[in-house]
Amino acid sequence: MRVALLGPTTVAAEDGTPVDIGGARVRMLLARLALDPGRPVPATTLIDDLWGERPPADAVNALQSLVSRLRKICPVALEPGGYRLGVATEDVDVFRFDRLRAAGRLDEALGLWRGEALADVREAPFAQVVATRLDEARLAAEEDRFRNGEPDVAALTAMYERHPLRERLAGLLMRALCAQGRQSDALRVYAEVRARLADELGVDPSQELRDVHLAALRGELGPRPVADRLPVRLTSFVGRDDELTAISRLLAESRLVTLVGPGGAGKTRLATEVAARHPLHGRGRVWFAALAGVRAAEDLAGAVLGAFDLRVGGDPMRRTAEGMDRIAEVLGAGESLLVLDNCEHLIGAAAGFADELVRRVPQLRVLATSREPLAIDGESLCPIGPLAVPNGQAGVEAFGAVRLFLDRARAVRPGFRLDETTAEDVRQICRRLDGMPLALELAAARLRSMTVRQITQRLDDRFRLLTSGSRTALPRQRTLRAVVEWSWDLLTEEELLLARRLAVFPGGADLAAIEEVCLPDALYVLTSLVDKSIVDVVEQDAEPRYRMLETIRVYAAERLEASGEKHEVVRRFRRYYLELTRRWEPLTRSARQLEAIGVYEAEQDNVVAALRGAVDDQEVELAGGLLGGVFWYWLVKGDNERAETFLREVLALDGLPDDVNATFRAMRLLMAAVPALPDTAEAAQVVDDCVRTGATGKWPSLAIALPMLAFLSQNPDLARREVARAARSEDPWARAGANWALSFVLADEGDLDGAEAARDRAYEQFLAVGDRWGSAMTLGMKAAFVSQTGDNQAAIELYRKGLAVALELRSWDDAVQQRWHLAVEYARMGDHAAAEREVAEAERYVRETGNDQMSVLVDYAKADVVLRSGRVAQARDLSTRFRETAATSAWLGSFVTEWTAVLDARIAIADGRLGEAEACVAVAVRTTSERSDMPDLSAVTELLALVRHAQGRDDVAARLLALARVIRGRLDLGDPDVRGLVAVLGEPEPAEVSRTEALRRVREEAGVSDD
Repeated sequence: MRVALLGPTTVAAEDGTPVDIGGARVRMLLARLALDPGRPVPATTLIDDLWGERPPADAVNALQSLVSRLRKICPVALEPGGYRLGVATEDVDVFRFDRLRAAGRLDEALGLWRGEALADVREAPFAQVVATRLDEARLAAEEDRFRNGEPDVAALTAMYERHPLRERLAGLLMRALCAQGRQSDALRVYAEVRARLADELGVDPSQELRDVHLAALRGELGPRPVADRLPVRLTSFVGRDDELTAISRLLAESRLVTLVGPGGAGKTRLATEVAARHPLHGRGRVWFAALAGVRAAEDLAGAVLGAFDLRVGGDPMRRTAEGMDRIAEVLGAGESLLVLDNCEHLIGAAAGFADELVRRVPQLRVLATSREPLAIDGESLCPIGPLAVPNGQAGVEAFGAVRLFLDRARAVRPGFRLDETTAEDVRQICRRLDGMPLALELAAARLRSMTVRQITQRLDDRFRLLTSGSRTALPRQRTLRAVVEWSWDLLTEEELLLARRLAVFPGGADLAAIEEVCLPDALYVLTSLVDKSIVDVVEQDAEPRYRMLETIRVYAAERLEASGEKHEVVRRFRRYYLELTRRWEPLTRSARQLEAIGVYEAEQDNVVAALRGAVDDQEVELAGGLLGGVFWYWLVKGDNERAETFLREVLALDGLPDDVNATFRAMRLLMAAVPALPDTAEAAQVVDDCVRTGATGKWPSLAIALPMLAFLSQNPDLARREVARAARSEDPWARAGANWALSFVLADEGDLDGAEAARDRAYEQFLAVGDRWGSAMTLGMKAAFVSQTGDNQAAIELYRKGLAVALELRSWDDAVQQRWHLAVEYARMGDHAAAEREVAEAERYVRETGNDQMSVLVDYAKADVVLRSGRVAQARDLSTRFRETAATSAWLGSFVTEWTAVLDARIAIADGRLGEAEACVAVAVRTTSERSDMPDLSAVTELLALVRHAQGRDDVAARLLALARVIRGRLDLGDPDVRGLVAVLGEPEPAEVSRTEALRRVREEAGVSDD
């Protein structure tokens, strides 16, 4: 809990939530106790401070009543010494202000003020004296800030006008005016102050103010030219706003700050910008020493002296000692900032030099740049990594890497723009060059002679491509290769060995993988590579991961190739990930599912690289094992496109084991079942092959895959056979999968009670084994069927549970689908505002990730939601957009026609265009009946009943409702249109016909021929 008195009295909880204090007297009590936080205040003191000379008749009870009210919001305890407020001094802004002011952190201290101190309790007897003291402290702090910072005439003038008798403030204003060359204005301020002091106080100005006056008369306070000893800034400074703030804060708190990062990260440019913005630069007290050209440790002091325009002659053996004396003498003349740039190749000498300087010169601050820390006492490190890069987001302009590339691109090609023709290429350039400033600048320079697309296409040959640096730059900054080689040449033999072998890990690795693949007992060598900015550390929960920037990894891969070690290292790499996926794959269907997903997410790029390499090298056993080890994870995460691609490529290899071949064929057929239904005979053959080869006993996922493949290929007998087989499995997850598949079969047959029971069993079984994915999928199915009973709210609650599980699994595609269903369900319930919120959330995800498939689904959901809210024209426009975008997606296939027909039919009904609605429904009846999708056919039949009702043919509408109930087993009473039709027509009479006959009659009514 925090208490604020520097303004109106307020209280905030730990999370920042404001707390309502209550009446004025309670505020007074809180403020008084907060001035002695953590210490008891006697009751008599509190009574005097709250009521003064006019206490109430029963003051003790009145105080107790106030304390009782205050206790409802603050911890107040009665102790032998009085009442104590249980907060620490750090939790009261008055005391934080005092501490920050004493530490010289004036901006932070003054930032705590929100108005006059104790502004709302000044009527209390104790408050005026305290407020006066605090206001005086605030004024003094503001004066200190003006004294230590840059002259600000406007701010000083405004403050002086409010406090015309403060001599120190008048002196500061006079100095600031003189610094701007306004000597006469400064002298006029002195005359005004002297007159006021005489008239109002009867005193003369202080000696300090008279000294300022004399200095102004002599012209000693006039503006002076300030030496700029920093490198010339020829380009604009882009990005790094957070780093600028962080480094400035570190320099205020520490006397030695080192910017550490890989070559090309822009450390020198950043250090130069920090130094240029530092207050000492305006006073001519900043020096910049470039050490890149220094080759020997004994020449280091001479290089710094060169930056000072000083020379030391005489005995070379004495130059270093004498040089240090001269440097210390110059820097010790006042507050100073010294930039030591590029220390990595002289790290020991640079560390000793900086250490000695900060010890000898108390007012010195050192800002160093290096690829590894100086590692001396008092050093504060500021890691400088790549600029922020877009990772799939649609809007990329705000990312630092993009801003830098665009700035440099426009310098060489005026008019270059970020639009739909360039955005994707710019995104790729920034991402594949790791957001490294030098690499981006070299790439932008290529726009003189190339298009941005040509640059993107040649990034695989980046060391040849990026060679167009400034001719005046240091040699090691003119090409990308030279930048990396500068760092590479500083490594020891053991570091070189590990660094080149690390190139096999495109996704980084943990220590166990590195020691298994690259080098036993690698930790100390690895940490040395981290120190030298060859390797980055990425925290992964408690286990650190180590990775190389892509440019360094590409160079390391060249060195690995040249070493002759590549074949063996790659072999160990692929075997390692084969074993890793074998170990973790079963856990993706267990209570350790989230842990397994975390492992797969961290190792995704490595597993894909191992699998891609095994496929390309025709290593059949490895390819099959790796795909089998990662396939189910891809399905859980919704990475279907990648899964289908590798299924196709691995199945093309010769020599796959029969059980693996059969399993992958089954999975490929199943994934192709939407949008194209599998051939019945082909599906049956694949199912039988899985049984014959024993795959069903090795691959639990077949417990779902085979029954569903049989079901989708319109082979219900085979589907039931495979459900029964899976139900007898020793694997509890397979038994859950059997019930999950059984619910589809039963629902299609119209046995809704049996389907619901099967789903309930599946849900409980998935929960028992800890499989969140199975639970979420089952919840979605349950929600859809609960909705049909008319209980929209219960369906929404189930979808909400499914969404929570999808988010927990980080399965973003599933999360979008859950939001899609939620939006539609809210719309069916009539809560259109909630429906639009869910659509907006789904749109935000697909916009940030650029997921085209999910964007098609969201477009359809949005049209549905808009239509149900009565905005027919907007729904028509959205339907057109859906048709256009979905037509380019192979993912939906023939479903585009069906979904569009259903949506357009509903729009046509709302418009009164009943002939058009009837034609659209006929299309949907044909497609749903041809693929024997009974639930979907029932929904279309209900839609046809709505058309007949609108045409005034209620007798036909009633018969169609009866047929819809035969086909599905019940009507969709969660749909307000169907519910409304039933309310008008009454419950339909039972249709004593078979489902086959019901289907025939619906087709006949829709005018769909059997040809």
